[in-house]
Amino acid sequence: MKIVSIVGARPQFIKAATVSRIIRANPEINEILLHTGQHYDENMSDVFFRELNIPVPDYNLGVGSDTHAGQTGKMLKGIEDILLQEKPDCTLVYGDTNSTLAGALAAAKLHIPVAHVEAGLRSFNRIMPEEINRIVTDRISDLLFAPTQTAVKNLTGEGLASITHFTGDVMYDSVLYYRERIQDDPEKYKTDGIPDKYLLATIHRAENTDNHEALKNIFLAFSKLGQDIVLPIHPRTRKIILSSIDMPKNVHIIDPVGYLQMMKLTMDASKVLTDSGGLQKEAYFLGKQCITLRTETEWVETLHDHWNIITGSDPELIENAVGIAPPSTPPQPFFGSGKSAGIILEKLLSF
Repeated sequence: MKIVSIVGARPQFIKAATVSRIIRANPEINEILLHTGQHYDENMSDVFFRELNIPVPDYNLGVGSDTHAGQTGKMLKGIEDILLQEKPDCTLVYGDTNSTLAGALAAAKLHIPVAHVEAGLRSFNRIMPEEINRIVTDRISDLLFAPTQTAVKNLTGEGLASITHFTGDVMYDSVLYYRERIQDDPEKYKTDGIPDKYLLATIHRAENTDNHEALKNIFLAFSKLGQDIVLPIHPRTRKIILSSIDMPKNVHIIDPVGYLQMMKLTMDASKVLTDSGGLQKEAYFLGKQCITLRTETEWVETLHDHWNIITGSDPELIENAVGIAPPSTPPQPFFGSGKSAGIILEKLLSF
């Protein structure tokens, strides 16, 4: 069985590392790894392949930045050429990026079955480009691997129950696997030059970075928290922020870090503030209270007992949320048993 796995952005590298490790241990499967180049710089791409031991991609389209249409169009053409050459039995796509959409579309047009890892997520906010990518990808896929029962319910409501499988979340597999590596050598993954006690923050979604009022309110809230904040930030976002915002003295901007270093930052933080879906989950898996700088979340399971608190960019809500005591109840096993990749492999083979 030949599978072409398509990745292009940081969260997909992490998920693919977990699934590929299981797939490549099975002699019945030949996996071809295709990197679209959606994330292409050292800190957003190469470092993940090295530290997570992801095989070197068999193909790299080198697409880079562009408009949504421009980027997706380039990917479509490049992916189609490779699928025609490789003639796989299945195409595996991850998450909700332009790489996900382009991979699913190219395969579906060539009548190659599509399997979607992390299917069924819905924010019910179509302003988000990710929401469009999810909906379209799920509609044209042949196998849907749902990370939570909420995702299963969403897909069932859309008439897709017959091709939906609850697998649990491969990100949970990943956190369990790599947390042990960090605990075995914590000094190796420390970030130099940051405070001993801090809040960890990330901001990258367009609803915040492209909205001056939202950015201003978020950093106003940060300035009032009275705690050091560590903010790893992508070069594009750093440029946007520094051109329009007076940076509070308690905010420490650092370059993007690798996955294991970011996990160590999360493990050592007092709380997490983010607009990232992936980091919401990682905080939950690692027992860290999260404040979500959006008006909704796809990961509604994390909201119980104030493990995750939605604030949007409202300064007062952010400040109040940071003041809420961390939960005394443990996170719940909504995301599977940590063996999601094995279930995905089983379903692929039976398909």
